[in-house]
Amino acid sequence: MYSHNRRTFVRFGLGGLAAALMRPSSALATAPAAASAKAKACIVLFMHGGASQLDTWDPKPGRDTGGEFRAIRTALPGVRVSEHLPLLAKRMRKIAVLRSLTSREGNHERARYLMHSGYPPQGGVVHPSLGSLVASSRDPGALPGYVSVAGPGQGAGILGAQYAPFVVADPTGPVKNLKLARGVDDERLRSRVAMWRRLEGRYSARVGGPEVEGHRAIVEQALAMMGSPELGAFELDSEPDAVRRPYGPTPFGQGCLLARRLVESGVPFVEVSLKGWDTHENNFERVKKLSAELDAGMSALLDDLEGRGLLESTLVLCVGDFGRTPTINARGGRDHFPKIAAAALAGGGIRGGQVIGETDADGMEIVERPIAVPDLFRTLAGLVGLDPEETRMSAAGRPLTTVDGGSIIDGLT
Repeated sequence: MYSHNRRTFVRFGLGGLAAALMRPSSALATAPAAASAKAKACIVLFMHGGASQLDTWDPKPGRDTGGEFRAIRTALPGVRVSEHLPLLAKRMRKIAVLRSLTSREGNHERARYLMHSGYPPQGGVVHPSLGSLVASSRDPGALPGYVSVAGPGQGAGILGAQYAPFVVADPTGPVKNLKLARGVDDERLRSRVAMWRRLEGRYSARVGGPEVEGHRAIVEQALAMMGSPELGAFELDSEPDAVRRPYGPTPFGQGCLLARRLVESGVPFVEVSLKGWDTHENNFERVKKLSAELDAGMSALLDDLEGRGLLESTLVLCVGDFGRTPTINARGGRDHFPKIAAAALAGGGIRGGQVIGETDADGMEIVERPIAVPDLFRTLAGLVGLDPEETRMSAAGRPLTTVDGGSIIDGLT
């Protein structure tokens, strides 16, 4: 009866609900993030499938492993990136590139779990994603604390369903199920909500438990959201064409614009997915197209955040499942390569204009400063105001810290 699925979030419809209906005394309460947080919000651009580091942030021109793309100069002397990231090349003084990110997870599902939570999958416990941790650390507003655009995001695990991502499948269309059902007016909606609260209260008193409380919290969040003027943050049509155009017409590009609007409206964590990077075949043609989407969306996002005075307080991270093999297979593709991946960061306390880590001439080995995923997550946690050593208990009584070990990446912040 009590599903963790966020579809529950929007079943009551949109109406002019009274303020007392929005936030009853049972509404979710959370602790504010640490005052020392440099990043008040975080936007993750997730390269779904695993982007080729060699064809984006760490090119190897003139080598057999480098493939057919050229490397172009950037705003940083001596630093080059793929020819298909020309806009980001011009903005490299805002960006820090990690060229030596490494893990052992070469399976997509396991790798995405790791790259969202900082933990490898382990039997008997579901770790919370970074987005859910951030959402749980902020005071709740009318909008969800974690929004995932054009992708599923990652769940809240032991934190509870109330911190799971609110999924927007298509950023270019309206958020679904936010209008009153046919034949239901505001008065009837109020009556239904009052009846639901009575039934929910009785059920909770009799059964209790975290799933029941999570369900109640989700519905109360939904009611707050549906009656809030802040819903306008999801309406991209209100943006002038001059603002929308640089992001590009793609769902990813417009998702980046939506991320900016949501952060501006107080949402602390937004993830935007760009799917299609699992390039086992026809790698170069596919990466060329994907890179154009990434280049437009991320560069416009950085410019827009900076122009609105939000970049210093908004951490932007571009990362994916894992890297791709330096060797090119018989189908013109690159296979899974968790040994080496690349990530790019900007804003939110990041020292831009630098490259950290180095690979050898063919991209086969890390030769300088290997960075494990827990290192990245410990650094991110500090930036967004999470205590890396805070311990939470699983249902089985197992203690789990926010971050699975690791060390802060020296020089990145």
